[in-house]
Amino acid sequence: MAEKHTSSSGAAVAAPTADRPDVIRNVVLVGPSGSGKTTLVEALLVASSTIPRAGRVEDGTTVSDFDEVEHRQGRSVGLSLAPLLHDGVKVNLLDTPGYADFVGELRAGLRAADCALFVVAASEGIDAATEALWEECEAVGMPRAIAVTKLDHPRADYPSVLAQAQSSFGQKVLPLYLPVDGGGTVTGLVGLLTQRLFDYSSGSRVEGEAPASFADELESARGSLIEGIIEESEDESLMDRYLGGEPIDTKVLIDDLEKAVARGSFFPVLPVCSTTGVGTLEVLELITSAFPSPLEHEPVESFTPVGKSNGRLPCDPNGPLLAEVVKTYSDPYVGRISLVRVFSGTIRPDMKLHVSGHSSAFFGEERGHEDHDEDDRVGSLSSPLGKQQRPLNHCVAGDICAIGKLSRAETGDTLSSVEQPLVMRPWSMPEPLLPVAIAAHTKSDEDKLSQGLARLAAEDPTLRIEHNAETRQVVLWCMGEAHADVALDRLANRYGVTVDQVPLRVPLRETFQAKATGHGRHVKQTGGHGQYAICDIEVEPLPEGSGFEFVDKVVGGAVPRQFIPSVEKGVRAQMEKGVLAGYPVVDIRVTLYDGKAHSVDSSDMAFQTAGALALREAAKNGKVTLLEPVDLVTVMVADEYVGTIMGDLSSRRGRVLGTEPVGSGGRTLVKAEVPQVEITRYAIDLRSMSHGTGTFTRTFVRYEPMPPNVAERVRQAATEEPVNA
Repeated sequence: MAEKHTSSSGAAVAAPTADRPDVIRNVVLVGPSGSGKTTLVEALLVASSTIPRAGRVEDGTTVSDFDEVEHRQGRSVGLSLAPLLHDGVKVNLLDTPGYADFVGELRAGLRAADCALFVVAASEGIDAATEALWEECEAVGMPRAIAVTKLDHPRADYPSVLAQAQSSFGQKVLPLYLPVDGGGTVTGLVGLLTQRLFDYSSGSRVEGEAPASFADELESARGSLIEGIIEESEDESLMDRYLGGEPIDTKVLIDDLEKAVARGSFFPVLPVCSTTGVGTLEVLELITSAFPSPLEHEPVESFTPVGKSNGRLPCDPNGPLLAEVVKTYSDPYVGRISLVRVFSGTIRPDMKLHVSGHSSAFFGEERGHEDHDEDDRVGSLSSPLGKQQRPLNHCVAGDICAIGKLSRAETGDTLSSVEQPLVMRPWSMPEPLLPVAIAAHTKSDEDKLSQGLARLAAEDPTLRIEHNAETRQVVLWCMGEAHADVALDRLANRYGVTVDQVPLRVPLRETFQAKATGHGRHVKQTGGHGQYAICDIEVEPLPEGSGFEFVDKVVGGAVPRQFIPSVEKGVRAQMEKGVLAGYPVVDIRVTLYDGKAHSVDSSDMAFQTAGALALREAAKNGKVTLLEPVDLVTVMVADEYVGTIMGDLSSRRGRVLGTEPVGSGGRTLVKAEVPQVEITRYAIDLRSMSHGTGTFTRTFVRYEPMPPNVAERVRQAATEEPVNA
């Protein structure tokens, strides 16, 4: 069931393959940043003899953190796959970043997995983001377990973290083992059901009798665990037998435990020390025996390319091909690599595939994704382990593999057979809300920028690229500062495009507040053909959203008929450039009522110039104001931070519209209308104010006049650095 391949260091490692979905487990590791997910993956790979020794995050030698940007930043920033073989079962470990900025990678891991292992540090406990993720998994019934890591940390407090987990996640969260303290270091575990000691002090697991000193604690914890298992048992008589004093066979309890875990109704807790290996074999035993196989995953809904439902497809290697690209990344030697979860059918090397990329608008939702349908061919089929790509001869339904050189496949695309093209509904992605304006560093970078940005967008669905026509800026919409740093790092080091961050320009607008007149005179009469055009206009404001009106009231041919459109063209050109601070002029009526022309020197260009000059003079004679875009901001935050959030929104010139409680989880929805210029960095500020518990959305509402003092600062800044130079 496993093929042997040689790593770059010369050590033989197993490249596990699976011919049946029932011997596959897809497990996503989730938890806060720094909780030890990547280190736990290393320990599990060592425990299963997949690698000879564990790497270190600090040294950049772990299997999961193989990207150069991860080495430079010293943390996980992307989803990675680490397959291993244990007890005849192939386990696909999906390591996800814990930092909130990389939630897109986390979502991809949840999409590819059938169950989740929550990793919590014994020295830190559970944060609000982890609690929210637990609720999300609970909503879809995803089976879960908890690994409490870093038992050797000086501040480790396993009982406290266990109590916190039970308080946060419910009373069905119960430990399966008790850690054994060997003088400041955890040396082993005591199994609550087996009542046996699993001692790791010699470097390998040795089973023995539980210490007598654990008798009282073991009896109490074991009783709670047995009651919890029996409550989830399908045998209704089991509780009566237990309460009647009848001993329950350990095998019966273990069988019921495994069924309850697979159903997602019971959540075991396992203490683990990744550095010493304590608990790693117990984690692998839980994964292989209690976590569900892909066969137990709910059949996936599929659609035809025209949006018609094709029904739900079960996990069948012989069924129609249906797979999804959960991650796209680039390898300097292989090129584009697509990490793929196969839901139905079997993928083989060199087979032809149909690649479907459909936006959520296709399903009546929103998502920044270009629709595309085309055929492609599998360039290579492999099982990734860090940087290594180990060849596979097939990948069956339920398994995860890497496909090389799918030229157009992007993260979230559906792969199916050419004969029967299918589409999957895309998974939910949060909207990136931190705008970062960039500019190419050199002319050479400018030439490469578009291609580099296109590659970034194909890899990362949480990155949105905007070419703002009004501000003439390229804006990266990111999840946060760390996300922006990674995007810019990859642009520079992976795609050779150096860019500079520049101040973000919010798309303001200008308009007239009252009637004004303007005289445009463009007369240049030197030797040869001259230029002659004079026009007089009146400008008046229109209601918001009216746009632009041009009225011709010229009498007596003061401006010849053929030059009147030229005046309008000149006015429109000046409106785009602005008359106050370089922003477009909107909602005005311009009336041309007089002018002069020359029989020889007048021309189209001369009257265009005169029209522009007339609008500029009208702006000097009249009163022009800046209009700013206002967004409806909806903030979801824990009740304890509501006052802080409302005060902050008010300080940003926001108008709080109201609050409303959400569910019974102690959260509140705050709604406010806030000018866009005040919330360009709100994604960062909200995270800080709410300690990571707050989320928000923003929707454009309208344009409003900017307060005079704020408008004056903008005007002065525009004068110091002209926008349309």
